[in-house]
Amino acid sequence: MQRRQGRVNAGLLLLLYQISQVGLQNIPSVTLGVLALNIFLFLNPVRPLPEVCISVNEGFYRKNWQRLLLSPVHHADDWHLYYNMISMLWKGIMLEKKLKSIWFAYIIAVFSVLIGVVYMVLEFMLLKILDDPSYEMNCAVGFSGVLFALKVLNNHYNPGRVSSVLGLQISSKYACWVELVAIHLISPG
Repeated sequence: MQRRQGRVNAGLLLLLYQISQVGLQNIPSVTLGVLALNIFLFLNPVRPLPEVCISVNEGFYRKNWQRLLLSPVHHADDWHLYYNMISMLWKGIMLEKKLKSIWFAYIIAVFSVLIGVVYMVLEFMLLKILDDPSYEMNCAVGFSGVLFALKVLNNHYNPGRVSSVLGLQISSKYACWVELVAIHLISPG
């Protein structure tokens, strides 16, 4: 989970290009703020990734609750950032216009914390069910959980739509699940 230093961040450059193609004036304020915060913290992380990731061991046993706030806005590498922020860009444009900025900001804040809690609960359940202590050490960073929650919310507000996932046309109510599997296959962990 250590970022390689001294290399060109192609994912970051592609993300900035995509944002410029959409145009800053076309990106709602909260969405733009989330993009800016994630890019800023990618370039200037608060701490090294092993010190911000969320796990049962760090979050629950050691009660290092600040990780609930830090883990969603840190990314493992530039491609992790790219895929998450491109997804945020499109979901944010659609949802923020529909929900308005204040409500959308509230949803992002709540989802950001709750996703870490849900992650720890699921890992704790796997630890107990499978009796495998490695599940208490699994450590996660990134915005993917929030994006998945936004996708479900987007499907609620826009029923009957069709989404393209990896070139396949899929009903939006199933697309979030296909997207989840695709993300796991493209960027496991």
